[in-house]
Amino acid sequence: MRFPAEPFRIKVVEPLRRVSREEREQLIQQAGLNIFAVPADSIYVDLLTDSGTSAMSDHQWAGMMMGDESYAGSKNFFHFQAAVREIFGYQYIIPTHQGRVAENLLFSTVLKPGDVVPNNIHFDTTRANIQHQGAEAADLVIDEGLDPTVQHPFKGNLDPNKLDALLREKGRERVPLVMLTVTNNSGGGQPVSLANVRAVREVCTRHRVPLFFDACRFAENSYFVQQRESGCANKSIAEIAHEMFSHGDGCTMSAKKDGLVNIGGFLALNDADWAQRITNLLILIEGFPTYGGLAGRDLEAIARGLHEVLNEDYLAFRIGQVAQLGALLDQAGVPIVKPVGGHAVYIDAKRFLPNVPQSQFPGQALVVALYREFGIRAVEVGSLMFAQPDEQTGEMKYPQLELVRLAIPRRVYTTEHMRYVAESVIELHQQRDRLKGLRITYEAPVLRHFTARLEEAAV
Repeated sequence: MRFPAEPFRIKVVEPLRRVSREEREQLIQQAGLNIFAVPADSIYVDLLTDSGTSAMSDHQWAGMMMGDESYAGSKNFFHFQAAVREIFGYQYIIPTHQGRVAENLLFSTVLKPGDVVPNNIHFDTTRANIQHQGAEAADLVIDEGLDPTVQHPFKGNLDPNKLDALLREKGRERVPLVMLTVTNNSGGGQPVSLANVRAVREVCTRHRVPLFFDACRFAENSYFVQQRESGCANKSIAEIAHEMFSHGDGCTMSAKKDGLVNIGGFLALNDADWAQRITNLLILIEGFPTYGGLAGRDLEAIARGLHEVLNEDYLAFRIGQVAQLGALLDQAGVPIVKPVGGHAVYIDAKRFLPNVPQSQFPGQALVVALYREFGIRAVEVGSLMFAQPDEQTGEMKYPQLELVRLAIPRRVYTTEHMRYVAESVIELHQQRDRLKGLRITYEAPVLRHFTARLEEAAV
């Protein structure tokens, strides 16, 4: 199978250490069967996340050498501010050291207990930050987005009818904002169409509720729009992104994804009162408004990365590399979410391990086996990450999707790395009957998947 050719040359390499099967077994046991606790230098191919794992360009590295580390008014901040305003179109730009801080600043400023924040599907840190304020994170993705087998070009779409019904039920007093995640990470990296953005905007306008984007992968979403949505083929990625954000009132952004950097994020919005209140909180917990927890050199790298990520040759390779990995797995009968998303291939763990109930975390069992046998690190996006007890009954509620995400870092791994991943997953699928479920021996009250400890469940 022909993979897309890389639109770059490799100028610096990092050696990888191959760890034996016996050492991997020891390490994963010491980690309590939690892949987050495994040392990174014992990983051969690391697909835990595409966040902060990009390889930066020579242009970005050159910009970092021009870092102005002035406490206030760094020239790099103004480069950063101009780039964000040009691409996203919002007036007030608030830098943060990563995306979850932008979420925390926003939600701790505008939410109160009992509020509701709708989204297509919230990701883990977004959901946790909302719940930390005593509010509810409501998932309103279209029905097709909850079926891994359905072929739909925009499975990340938020259902406008579900949103309208929720706003009618709760009232605008309990819904301070609506969010739209592009692309929809928890639903398989699926894109959102411009038509859906307009429809969601219309509902928000009618109910007088602001619309915010979780914009981590905005360029990848825009590429899918260009390739799949009627009337968009001749539009540039920048034009599509600008139109998308023109329908919103602000966004949170982890620049560690489509900013092509290793650290950084921001909150951008048009509401002057919200911006002032958020900035006051920023000064308390992150830093001065012109650095927001980042060095000047990091702000410069983000400013340059935000422009680089709009390059269509880069995006064609990026999306193509992920799609080809998905195609190799699909052709071998490995159950995956279709169509393949933008930043990752998602394995459907329910169908991969049909004999392991969600109460025994089939996704995490697959993640552990993938590392133990082949030195590949992936992440579970399922019951370990999202299951929680019902507030009324106490009965455990499991997510409809039980996924394992193979997140591909940007500009890092080659075609042969992807072939190795495909061959490993296929071999594991052929041996799937010997995999066992897991049970938790320790969990934290929030975001438990980061620090939980597990053991194999009794047969």
